[in-house]
Amino acid sequence: MLAPDWWDFTTLDDDLLNDAAKLTPKDLVQLSREGFSVMLYDTVEDFYLAEALEYITAWKQSSASNPVGICGPIGPVEQLPLVARIVNELKMDLSDAHFWGMDEWYINGKEIGITHPLSFEKADRELCFNCINKKLRMPESNLHFPKADTGEYIRSWESGIRCAVMQGGQGDTKHWAFNDPVRREGKYKDTPPTPEEFRKLTTRVVELHPITCMQNARTSGGGVVTGIPTRAITVGPVETWKAEKVSIWHAGTHDNPFGQRLTALMISKRIVDSSVPMSLLADHPNVQFNYFRGGIGICETKMH
Repeated sequence: MLAPDWWDFTTLDDDLLNDAAKLTPKDLVQLSREGFSVMLYDTVEDFYLAEALEYITAWKQSSASNPVGICGPIGPVEQLPLVARIVNELKMDLSDAHFWGMDEWYINGKEIGITHPLSFEKADRELCFNCINKKLRMPESNLHFPKADTGEYIRSWESGIRCAVMQGGQGDTKHWAFNDPVRREGKYKDTPPTPEEFRKLTTRVVELHPITCMQNARTSGGGVVTGIPTRAITVGPVETWKAEKVSIWHAGTHDNPFGQRLTALMISKRIVDSSVPMSLLADHPNVQFNYFRGGIGICETKMH
């Protein structure tokens, strides 16, 4: 319906989609089960502070003999200056802490340069890491950003560093990071990849779903979709399952009211379909969805 050459959530059964649209904020909380929890925050300040504190809680666990890190997104980004402020205020020594970036744009056979205005690494550094007191900062070797040659990044996940939390937002394609649905072609022309196939994907270069390009143009490029790259490097499900916890943050500024409901319902009920990549997290042992109550919205007709 949205992009006929691609899989996406519109290929799901209408009954499931309609059930998701009916969910109230109270219903969302009641979707919590063992391994999946739903949290609501009444103010935007509390929401982003809670997200920032996940960085602090992870890094406080780290030591030379037990290195710990967090994998963080660009989108949302409002938590990043708060992280730096808290670290500086508490005088936290981050020399043993680690950080993984989730993804990066890919252009002309390589990752986008750090001077490019769309660079995720640039945003992480300018909004957070460069704002931390130099005496407190983690070494450059403890910052792990995905590159076109994914080998070093993948090895960092296999090196004994414990990932306490992988944070993420949710895109309009219901992705985390850039784990988008795939094209409807070849072996996937009639059916999308099985969850087992999708789970085997590691950090890689991906072609982005047209919906994702449109969304990033809206959120980051003033709507100029021709300025958005069509490929990116993304952390994969393999690395995601190495994280002890996956924490998804719904501010209401990325995916819409319907999407915020659909993935929670699918994870809660263990309805797994790779046309909704976020639904694969139903099989992760520790997932938390975090909602800003003012961003949940409604799934009703309202003319604008």
